[in-house]
Amino acid sequence: MQDTQTTRRRVWTEWVANLGLLTLLVALALPLLHAGGEIWKWIYAGGSLVLLAGRLLQDKKMPTLRATRLKRLEVWAAIVFCVGAGFTFYNGARPTEWLAFFLAGGVIQAYASIMMPLALKKKDR
Repeated sequence: MQDTQTTRRRVWTEWVANLGLLTLLVALALPLLHAGGEIWKWIYAGGSLVLLAGRLLQDKKMPTLRATRLKRLEVWAAIVFCVGAGFTFYNGARPTEWLAFFLAGGVIQAYASIMMPLALKKKDR
């Protein structure tokens, strides 16, 4: 049985990661709706850093090797979001390069989120 400190840590890191993902979603919506001026860049950067912090603080011990690799893949998705945040502030970048990194990070995040329950279910068999 897990101790309460490990359970609390898992819950808090998931909340922090979800907060980061929601912040990224808000940051994506602002330029698409032509609202907020340049503040969306800072919201995007903050959300990506919050997501990265949540993913780095997560417990990496998983019951199967595949689930452990998927947890590591979630960290890489957060890193891709951070690279996209860097492109929002880089003057030499085209206006939509950050969007390519946002989509790439989203695809990686979606894959890891879909495959994680399947990897954990396979462990139960």
